[in-house]
Amino acid sequence: MQWNLRLRAAERGIWKSAALRRMLADAGLEISAGKMSSWWAGNPPTLRLEELDVLCAVLDCTPNDLMTPEPDKVCARRPDTSKTANGNGEPNPAGDGNGNGGSSASPVVTPRLGKLRSRPPL
Repeated sequence: MQWNLRLRAAERGIWKSAALRRMLADAGLEISAGKMSSWWAGNPPTLRLEELDVLCAVLDCTPNDLMTPEPDKVCARRPDTSKTANGNGEPNPAGDGNGNGGSSASPVVTPRLGKLRSRPPL
């Protein structure tokens, strides 16, 4: 997602994060200077729905105005599906390691997207 907080704030005549932070406090949302800095500087690592509600109310916008989808980034995170279960692009002659000769009822364990984890032992 592309985070557009600064653009939406500028459209409302808010040019400094401190001014927006004061407006959020007036609306009942007290946030730390560090959190405001992360929101203002780029993509926030976390954002609660209650915080999003207040942001939208203060900026008179919708969540769609604050965030723009980036489908190309999603495609880039997907693993290469052209490789086989053993991860080296070659068939696994030993099967699944359970004596099933390659046919297994359990799914192949793969690392989570974006997480570099080692594979479990065979």
